[in-house]
Amino acid sequence: MSSFNSTIAVTGLNATDNPGPGVAVIRSLRADPEFHGRIIGLAYDSLEPGIYAADLADDVFLIPYPSQGSEALAARLTEIQKRAGLDVVIPTLDAELPLFISLEGQLADMKVGTFLPTRDQLDLRSKAHLAALRGKVEIPVPATKVINDASELYEIHREISYPFFLKGLYYGAYRATSVDEAVHAFYRVVAQWGLPVIVQEEVRGDELDVVAVGDGRGGLVGAVAMRKTFLTDKGKGWAGIAIHDPVLMRLTEQLMGALRWRGPCEVEVVATKDGGYHLLEVNPRFPAWVYLSAGAGINLPSAVARLAAGHEVKPMRDYRVGTMFVRISLDQIASLEDFERITTYGELRRSAGSAQ
Repeated sequence: MSSFNSTIAVTGLNATDNPGPGVAVIRSLRADPEFHGRIIGLAYDSLEPGIYAADLADDVFLIPYPSQGSEALAARLTEIQKRAGLDVVIPTLDAELPLFISLEGQLADMKVGTFLPTRDQLDLRSKAHLAALRGKVEIPVPATKVINDASELYEIHREISYPFFLKGLYYGAYRATSVDEAVHAFYRVVAQWGLPVIVQEEVRGDELDVVAVGDGRGGLVGAVAMRKTFLTDKGKGWAGIAIHDPVLMRLTEQLMGALRWRGPCEVEVVATKDGGYHLLEVNPRFPAWVYLSAGAGINLPSAVARLAAGHEVKPMRDYRVGTMFVRISLDQIASLEDFERITTYGELRRSAGSAQ
């Protein structure tokens, strides 16, 4: 790839035991030897750990929560653009994507590039509409039902057998083996993520994941497949290894074609003992383990940043199979002065070259 000097804003700086993707995206950008630009972190809370890692973002700005709506986000991004001179923004969280998609035209008018799916594409791959992909891809999709009231759970066993999972529209999954557990899980999901709740058939097997970037025309820019080798108690991958799986790659190409997907995504699949594959989810953003793609030789965050800036990126297919990631939890030292600045003023400036 050629030299790249843009100023790139990235969201999702939360790096707890269930981390957001932003830190991994920024690390991937920093790992690109041809990237010589600046990185702006966009955070929702002054205690997001990525704010205080001085080697990640040059500057950090707080932005309003998605619940405050697109007007509040647009006003804040306009202010940040004036102060920091953004060229590209990469949103990394499910809940914020509808807002950024709705603002794509306004951002373009501000000379800020994005590489995002359309709202129709976003809706089609959602957990609530996943069954609509049946017939468009050569892979079974688990039985799924969208519910809005706990009373529906008393009859749902006629359609979906126990055990099954109850999932939020964006995040969260709870396994239920009885109606009592299902009702309890329903209210947990609603309390965290609201309605609707998605009930999905359990499929047992090894979970495989693919991080991919679609070109928006039905083609695949690049993808890396991974098998999780260690899970947390929340079911999140703490370690994984890049694998070679032609069937999984063909499925990913089919999905990009069926959705005409534009931008990054994560494809979650279960491989059963009989050799079958079942599509669980298509998440509409980079996963938190995306730094593995840079380590394996296909830097997908860098590709998305370049595409958002209007650069051409050639398709990438070859990566180093066997490359592993092992997540680490550590304490980083932060100064009270930095915490006061981000809390009081909503920004933490480290870059001498910031626009004024």
